[in-house]
Amino acid sequence: MLYYILLLMIFLHIVDDYYLQGILAKMKQKSWWELRVPGIVYFNNPEYKYRHDYIVALVMHGFSWAFLIMLPFYKIGISGDWRFFVIFIWNALLHAFTDDAKANHGAINLIQDQSIHILQIIATFITLSII
Repeated sequence: MLYYILLLMIFLHIVDDYYLQGILAKMKQKSWWELRVPGIVYFNNPEYKYRHDYIVALVMHGFSWAFLIMLPFYKIGISGDWRFFVIFIWNALLHAFTDDAKANHGAINLIQDQSIHILQIIATFITLSII
């Protein structure tokens, strides 16, 4: 049964990372915000009120992703203590940081991005299987 949960976690990762992002896929990129009004350098202009909004999109997607990949463990009843919540927050933030490194800094490519996400899933699976 546990290996079925791991496969379900990977499937839900694919669903959220590729199908459910919607507008968040664009909004988590600084370049999307820069294209709203051509000719203005937004992120160097302290008066540009949307210059940090991409961070909200990154965190929202990270939250959505963490929720979905951890949903199978919630379904079987492993969710009642503070450790579950800590792992959830860790997953959401690490996912957001990883996506930021790819989308905004060019520090990693898609293969590295997806490898980190799969490692997150495996680490989460192992940790929640022990709890």
